[in-house]
Amino acid sequence: MQNEIMKSLSHIWFIMLKDLKLFSRDRMALVFFILFPLMFVVLFNFLLADVSSEDERLELHVATQEADGGLSHQIIGALETKDDSELEPGDPEIIWDRDYAEARQAVEDGELDGFLAFPEDFTERVVRGDETELEVVADAGATYTRAALYGLGRSIATRIGSTQVATRATVELMIGQGLLDPWDQAAIDEIIEQVAEAIAAAEPFVEFEAQQVGDVEPENAANFVIPGYLVMFVFFAAALGAEAIIRERQNHTLERLLASSVRRESILGGVFAGTAAKGLIQIAIFWAVGILAFNIDLGLSPAAVIILSILMVIMSSAFAIMLAALVRTQRSAGSLAVLVSLVLAPLGGCWWPLFITPTWMQFLAKFTPHGWANTGFNKLMVFGAEFGDVVPEMLALVGFAVVFAIIGIWRFRTSAA
Repeated sequence: MQNEIMKSLSHIWFIMLKDLKLFSRDRMALVFFILFPLMFVVLFNFLLADVSSEDERLELHVATQEADGGLSHQIIGALETKDDSELEPGDPEIIWDRDYAEARQAVEDGELDGFLAFPEDFTERVVRGDETELEVVADAGATYTRAALYGLGRSIATRIGSTQVATRATVELMIGQGLLDPWDQAAIDEIIEQVAEAIAAAEPFVEFEAQQVGDVEPENAANFVIPGYLVMFVFFAAALGAEAIIRERQNHTLERLLASSVRRESILGGVFAGTAAKGLIQIAIFWAVGILAFNIDLGLSPAAVIILSILMVIMSSAFAIMLAALVRTQRSAGSLAVLVSLVLAPLGGCWWPLFITPTWMQFLAKFTPHGWANTGFNKLMVFGAEFGDVVPEMLALVGFAVVFAIIGIWRFRTSAA
């Protein structure tokens, strides 16, 4: 049994070496596998070199449906940015949108990310001590603006709540001391309004404090350009490797191996190992060039970056086996390899970072191995994630590899008949 295992491993090893030897002698293959991807990396890294992380000031828009003179006008007036020169770096700019309907239409048209709105009966409800609601109107994809508006709304609600508690306590105290008739609603409303105005005038309803530490540094474009094209070209090259498998099947090379006591499993293992070895050479060159020439940052967990890269190679090699098992001719294999690669690359975020794409495109990316790989690389190299944060992406790549391998092993044949 042990001898059979060692014999099978030996066959796998020599088949892999044979594939690598043929690959090293094919100049066009070397250009396509290595030089062509690096040309893309250099070109797009140069084009995106000026794309940096700018210190953009956050704009928060506020509107009200109340008539002039309402409490909401006083609140917005206190919050509204009067002079940009007085703002410190990082302070949000509060913009008063005078027309509620126009602001809402701007959000629906995609011209505005969102705004916070006061209802038309805001003052009446606050004065009477009734519950009231602030409205956040925001675009579904404007995550950060929506979160900031929620925070602003909660701050205002907290302050209004404390104002209501103070006014109620004042009214109850005056009634208890006989200074106010409990049945004189007009007098009670007047006291409530006076106390509310006094509290509002004492200090702003919401204060913002920002502290800037260091300068904003531009993002290194290579941190998302290189992983994207690594994913694209590793998969592309492996998929085109299906042509070589079918060529050996058509010229009866695989049948001769089978006739010379090489087992079917060893042939499969050798073909897979040869494809994977070429992929490993690709990723080693990619990362070496990225680190030495483009100063890329592998993030907090370089080990996770390496594991993701290896899993991408394994998945791509399994896809090559599956493709070779499903098609009959070299031309079909080449056409399908190009088609599938060029469809999955943009959908999976190889041409642009997925985190800047619309929500629907991020959803479609989950159905591609490229999307999971690029998401993992972006988490690690752009957003500073740790190893545990990309475990789902690793498991997804393993899942794709297992599915491709099962289909490939099931349908793999050594004869062209």
